[in-house]
Amino acid sequence: MVHIKRVLVLYVGGTIGMKKNYKGVLCPTPNAFFNEVKSHPEMHDSYWVNENPDKLLEANELALPRNYDPQQITYQIVEYSPLLDSSNMTCKDWIRLASDIEYYYNSYDGFIILHGTDTLGYTAAALSFMFEGLQKPVIVTGSQIPIYESRSDAKDNFTKSLVIAGSFDIPEVCVFFANKLFRGNRVTKINTDMLDAFDSPNYHSLVDVGISFKMYEHYIKKVDYNQSFTAYTNLNPNVAVLYFFPTINAEMLESFLRTSVEGVVIQSFGTGNIPSERKDILKVLKEAINRNTLIVNITQCARGTVISSYESGKVLDEIGIVSGKDMTVEAALTKLAYVLGLQELTFMQKVMLMKTNLRGEMTP
Repeated sequence: MVHIKRVLVLYVGGTIGMKKNYKGVLCPTPNAFFNEVKSHPEMHDSYWVNENPDKLLEANELALPRNYDPQQITYQIVEYSPLLDSSNMTCKDWIRLASDIEYYYNSYDGFIILHGTDTLGYTAAALSFMFEGLQKPVIVTGSQIPIYESRSDAKDNFTKSLVIAGSFDIPEVCVFFANKLFRGNRVTKINTDMLDAFDSPNYHSLVDVGISFKMYEHYIKKVDYNQSFTAYTNLNPNVAVLYFFPTINAEMLESFLRTSVEGVVIQSFGTGNIPSERKDILKVLKEAINRNTLIVNITQCARGTVISSYESGKVLDEIGIVSGKDMTVEAALTKLAYVLGLQELTFMQKVMLMKTNLRGEMTP
């Protein structure tokens, strides 16, 4: 007997479903993606659907060809309106995604979010913190070339994400791109013009796809069936990123920190260093902390972690700046938005949460 696994696909927007407009530039194209997917026999088994209409939940449900797999994966595509270029994503869009997955959570075995690549890493990281008690895979994916093009990575990324979401017990928010499944709060976009647009510089991939699907169970979180699933949606958007540079001065820094910002991610030099001899800069940072501005320090380097090996890094610990260890900027920023949204906590409790590995975002 064939076991049916159901996957919900939330189509947010992005290059994967874009077409060129009259100006010759790519833009979101509403009400076209579903029919395009349905027309590809490698993405939809119309024969199985016609033979098994009683096994479908919805009239517009699609079926992935089985290819001798023990289970049949069916999926429904929910298209957002308006479709978004991912550079336009905000906290409100993360909240909508989290709320939709919470609403449909008990009706599906896995979830896929089709998303533009520019801010895909931020969305995946944000959702990882917003979901507590997650027991099913949530995979964020997209493509570098639209699905309508004859040469595209869209079908590969989408179909393999469907297989993983419907076949694997991975209770995490993940990113799938170019034959690799990554932990969602560990990825960053590294390339604008290659198909392997994303990397996880400080954490191993969860699944590698070749002829077969190779899952690295050691790196995947274990399912906790004792915790019920909830989506926490009270994010604080007053967070920002400050990239340190040699010509920075105290006036610039103070102007930045005197805004409505409540949390700041500092991207410092090397292993977490700033100009320690600049007492004026340290004074501005300390004053911000005294005003309960939560400041987290991560490295500008793609790989590695913040450690207090040098005096110029140790001084940040001494004035109360939190070490972000090996977090990506995407993870650090969205974690701040999540932690600062926990209004029932004191400032020091929020500081302790920022130091704590909550969803596998940092190496303990």
